[in-house]
Amino acid sequence: MTEEELAELLDQLCPMHLMLNATGHVIEAGGTIRKLRPDCSVVGARFLDLFEVLRPRRVMSMEELLDAPDGRLHLRFRDDPQTSFKASLAPLAEGAVVNMSFGISLLDAVGAYGLSAADFAHTDLAIELLYLIEAKSAAMEASRNLNVRLQGAKIAAEEQAFTDTLTGLKNRRALDLILQRYLAASVPFALMHVDLDYFKTVNDTLGHAAGDHVLQEVARIMVDVTRSDDTVARVGGDEFVIVFPKLRDRKQLDAIAKRLIERLETPIGYNGEECRISGSMGTVLSDQQAGGEAGELLHAADLALYAAKHGGRAGHRFFDPSMTAPPAISSAVPRDRMN
Repeated sequence: MTEEELAELLDQLCPMHLMLNATGHVIEAGGTIRKLRPDCSVVGARFLDLFEVLRPRRVMSMEELLDAPDGRLHLRFRDDPQTSFKASLAPLAEGAVVNMSFGISLLDAVGAYGLSAADFAHTDLAIELLYLIEAKSAAMEASRNLNVRLQGAKIAAEEQAFTDTLTGLKNRRALDLILQRYLAASVPFALMHVDLDYFKTVNDTLGHAAGDHVLQEVARIMVDVTRSDDTVARVGGDEFVIVFPKLRDRKQLDAIAKRLIERLETPIGYNGEECRISGSMGTVLSDQQAGGEAGELLHAADLALYAAKHGGRAGHRFFDPSMTAPPAISSAVPRDRMN
C-alpha cells in the first residue's frame, strides 16, 4: 500500500488523525484535524511543537513518543484554544500514526469547533453521542419555544384580566392593584373620579351601539389628555378613574380637568348623529385620607364628584373633609338618575 493510499484509508477510518515521519514531523493530516486549525499549517510542522504531551510525562522526542506504554497519549494543543485529546499512537516502518478520532471532548467539538457527525468516522462512538447532543439541543429548543408561547399566553391572559374589553383601558381589578402598589411604596398621587353627564340620554335615544362608540372615544380622549405613566381605568358603565402618580399640584390637576371637560363637550359623531355629553370630576390627593386605604380614597373622590354634579355638572372639585353626599344624589339613588 502506497503512502497516498494509506492516507486516504486513514481519512475514511479516522478523520482526526496525523501521520508522522521518522523525525516526528506531520506529513499528512486528516480533514477534521485540519478543520481544528484552519489558519495553521499542520502538515510540515513538528508534532511536539503542535501538541504538549501530558501523559506520559517528559516526552521530548520522537523516540520517547514511540515508547509510550500501549501507545496511549494525553495531548493538548500548545496554542489557543488549548483543547485536550486522548490519542492512540501506532508505529509504522518509518514514523507513526496518531489517532485522535474519539479523543476530543464533545463539548469542545461542538461548542468550540462546530464539529458534526461528518467530522468523525461512522464507527466512532462520538457519532452516537453527537446524535444525543443534537437530540437534547432539539428538545431544549422545543422546550424553550413552548415556554415562550406559554409565557406569552400567560401575559396575554393577565393583560386581558386587567383590561376593559370595550375601551382597552385598565379595569377595576387593575386599578385596585395599582393603588395598593402606590400606597405600599408610599408613592404620592392624585386620584380623579370622572363621570359622564347625559350619557344615559345617548343610550336611550341612539342605542347602546352609539353609547359604546362614545365610551371608546372618551377613552381615547382621556389617554390623549393624560401622561404616559398615568393610569386611566374604566370602573363602571360611564365611570372612569385616573391616577396621577407623583402629581399633587392642584393648579396642574385643575388644568387637566378643565382640558378634559372641554374635550368631552365636543360633540362625538355617530352615523350622522351628534352625541353630546360632558364630564363631572372629583379629585382627592393621596395624603388627604388618614390611613391611606384605597377604598377611602375612592370614596373621597366620589364625594368630590357628587359635589361637582350638584354644582351644575361639567365641573371639577377637589375633596374637602367637610363634604358629604347631598340627599338629592345620595348613594341610595341609582347613578343613572344623576346622568
